[in-house]
Amino acid sequence: MRKHRLLVVDGHAYAYRAFYAIRNLRSPTGKAVNGIYGFVKMLAKLRAGLQPTHVVVVWDGGMDCERLAVLPEYKAQRPEMPSELAEQIDGMMEFLGAAGVPSVCVEGVEADDWIACVARAAEKAGWEVVIASADKDFLQLVSLTTGGLNHGEAETHTGEIGEAGWVGLMNPNDKSERIWGIADVRNKTGVNPTQVLDWLSLLGDAVDGIPGVPGVGAKTATGLLNEFGSVDGIYARLAEVKSERVREGLRAAEKEVRRNQGLVALKHVPGFEFVPENLVVKSQSVERLMELYTDWGFRGMLAELKLPQERQQSLI
Repeated sequence: MRKHRLLVVDGHAYAYRAFYAIRNLRSPTGKAVNGIYGFVKMLAKLRAGLQPTHVVVVWDGGMDCERLAVLPEYKAQRPEMPSELAEQIDGMMEFLGAAGVPSVCVEGVEADDWIACVARAAEKAGWEVVIASADKDFLQLVSLTTGGLNHGEAETHTGEIGEAGWVGLMNPNDKSERIWGIADVRNKTGVNPTQVLDWLSLLGDAVDGIPGVPGVGAKTATGLLNEFGSVDGIYARLAEVKSERVREGLRAAEKEVRRNQGLVALKHVPGFEFVPENLVVKSQSVERLMELYTDWGFRGMLAELKLPQERQQSLI
């Protein structure tokens, strides 16, 4: 029997990607629908290539209060979502509802944390999990040991019930369309997934407003972790850091590095429950999809929906 495979889509990440990939597409009434169109197409491609048994699209429900309390500047530098994209998010959610695809948005919960919860729970249950996102925070969850899979291999590389579960990453910026495994994380960062949290804590994240250790870039952080194993190992043997400049920088920034570990860690969402039934794609509402496609002017998608119905009617 085929093992369960869960596709977890970072909703806002794919919404942004779709919005910028297709421009100047408008509905018959003049409303922007480029993001919706791209989102529908991208999700269809993911499902066709990965052949998941379960799917969920996860949306940001706002910034985490605990992270903001620790660092008020957290994500403050992020630009506001373009108004034309913001106006299309509800349409994307409407599409998911009509298509029967599970969608989750929890107020006050960042998508990253909810994704981490469901990925860890599904892996523990022995499932294969593919996270579709370019967010480097998810590198710390990767446990696929096969060296990565491409779209063509994904359908045939489905394990048997009872085998260990795994988590892989589908990075939309990677044109090879591989499911990233542990080896890919090493190629990207120079460290193992279990060290990514410390790697990010040393580097910081300018996009999220998290300052790192001054003078410590990706190469230096990788070298330190390969030599000392972890942030704890670095500070336990700080005197052994060869570069005086780096050593003093680490000494001065220890408080910030420890803080960063808490900010970057993907944490458990209170009240989260792993309910497999909630991750099953339900029967789509053809009637509602036809209404939406008509309103949006998606003639090609509308024709694809009508074709099976016309064939069925011709057999009556």
